[in-house]
Amino acid sequence: MADTDERTEVHRAEIEAIQRKARRREKRRVRNAEARGYMNGVLAMLKPGDLVIDCGANVGLVSEPLAQTGADLHCFEPDPFAFEKLNGRMQGHKNTTLHNVAVGTENSTVKLMRAEDFESDQMGGSVKSTILDGGRAMASDNYVEVNLIDFTDFLEEQIATRGEIAFLKMDIEGAELDLLEVMHAKGLIASIRCLVVETHENKFPELRPRFRKLRETFAAHYPGNRINLDWI
Repeated sequence: MADTDERTEVHRAEIEAIQRKARRREKRRVRNAEARGYMNGVLAMLKPGDLVIDCGANVGLVSEPLAQTGADLHCFEPDPFAFEKLNGRMQGHKNTTLHNVAVGTENSTVKLMRAEDFESDQMGGSVKSTILDGGRAMASDNYVEVNLIDFTDFLEEQIATRGEIAFLKMDIEGAELDLLEVMHAKGLIASIRCLVVETHENKFPELRPRFRKLRETFAAHYPGNRINLDWI
């Protein structure tokens, strides 16, 4: 009887694990569909002369359609592997400026840490590269040194010159937390028409309380749908 009960428990645990995986897959599918719809709306609103910024451009899957709108595009990508692919992809888009640097809240040189599977899958691994220590599934001893710029200085210069940023996409593997906090404190977000961010609470569990606070702050100060903190 005890053996039967144990087998039943094991079977139940296996079913629950399968169900959890299925729910996660469905959640990702829905988020991907929502992100595609949101992005189509962004692309439809952009026009030549608008200022657009892609932070964490990687190999240019988002950058290329942004450039095709005719808007003035700045792409930031620190990973040397990804930047080489980005540079090749964006050849011919004269409205695009590429920056092979990381974005943050200061000017310095930092370690860009690679994913544990980077050597076996550079294309897939490059999207996980981060300047933050302690990331899940990251190899802290596998890194390259990259230049870091104070992105808030860049934003202030662009806003002073252009008046408004039409669209800013940010997928920078955890570094968005510090940056968004400072952008809010400096009042820069008011000059961004549309902002999408992928936040990385799951990658950095110890930062979850700060991410939760950030979401509460943004919900209170920026009502409406022009800010999306659940980018894929």
